Amino acid sequence: MTVVIVGGGQAGLSMSYCLKQRGIEHVVLERHQVGHEWRTGRWDSFCLVTPNWQCQLPGFPYDGDDPDGFMTRDEIVDYVERYADSFDPPLREGVAVSALRPDEHGGFDLETTDGPIRADQVVIATGGYHVPRVPRFAAALPAGIEQLHSSQYRNPWELPDGDVLVIGTGQSGCQIAEDLHLEGRRVHLCVGGATRTARFYRGRDVVAWLDDLGYYDLPVHDHKLGEDVREKANQYVTGRGGGRDIDLRGFAREGMRLYGRLAGLYGTALSFAPDLRRNLDAADAASEKIKDTIDGHIAEQRIDAPVEPRYEPVWQPGIEPKELELSGSKIGSIVWCTGFDSDYSWVDVPAFDGRARPVHARGVTGVPGLYVVGLPWLYTWGSGRFSGIARDAEYLADLVEPGQGVAPVAALARRA
Repeated sequence: MTVVIVGGGQAGLSMSYCLKQRGIEHVVLERHQVGHEWRTGRWDSFCLVTPNWQCQLPGFPYDGDDPDGFMTRDEIVDYVERYADSFDPPLREGVAVSALRPDEHGGFDLETTDGPIRADQVVIATGGYHVPRVPRFAAALPAGIEQLHSSQYRNPWELPDGDVLVIGTGQSGCQIAEDLHLEGRRVHLCVGGATRTARFYRGRDVVAWLDDLGYYDLPVHDHKLGEDVREKANQYVTGRGGGRDIDLRGFAREGMRLYGRLAGLYGTALSFAPDLRRNLDAADAASEKIKDTIDGHIAEQRIDAPVEPRYEPVWQPGIEPKELELSGSKIGSIVWCTGFDSDYSWVDVPAFDGRARPVHARGVTGVPGLYVVGLPWLYTWGSGRFSGIARDAEYLADLVEPGQGVAPVAALARRA
């Protein structure tokens, strides 16, 4: 097989589309089924935080009647499935890859649940979110408290009675806290360093303004943080209910209990850093800075846009809580919104740094014939989203050599 794509999500499918357009023989191996991560790794009320018009998979731009809306989880699954149906990729679902090694001929050997395959080139399109990240001390928490990772959360009604502690304020943490709060659950929220943005400003979605400003086209090497931006959390906001801000101060005014960053566990008490006020102020400052940029763009381009007042904080923390005693408390469950670690242990190829992350330049690794796609900031801000994957896939497809390929030995390859 000339090219094997590992992963059949939107990144792998986009790569397949581009290779098929170029007449390059390939196969896509998907451990589960198309749309699996969207089906199983998102909660019931999940929706995109970027407008539908940004869904621009290669050859399949958003075709619905609500371009400024935000697709729900089930609509996203449908979009990805229809994309696959639109070009009939050489897709093999239910085939997991357990090992990838270089062979003696300059290609690669893959061990799969459907037998071994040899490939001239391999594209890893499995994303970077593989293993839920939960601190080790979670195992020492009181046994009566149910714990789950954000990837396991579905809705407020599946949690046991009692208050819910949500740890982490990235996109998932803030939206899950909102989901619980809107259903009347008493929420305790550990506020970290993620910043926020307004949903709308001066008559338009902030994403539309940033798109005009070229933020989604900025290459990673031109960003002021360089490759470090890959470690930075996105600003939290929501597409729920047609789109709105997530204002943690507003939630606190309505009864949500806010804490600083989680510092550790001492006995049966969780301790918190004294940084709640600082984190809330930093989140607001980031949102206002984005507005400053938009104001400057409007003035420079002489755009006729409505003027609106700036945000005023609706709540301020008093004495910041230092700890939360769990034993005997009303906390019935904890949702860990603490992100994921990558797991490339199945890849026995020297293409990773000391933290086991792929080392690459725009998806091209230092190992000839090995590529990665679908990672955040692979090249631009949109690389890990529906908006920028087409550019990355097209770029890599132009680098893939058609070659003659070597016939795999498995029945899988014969079917391909």
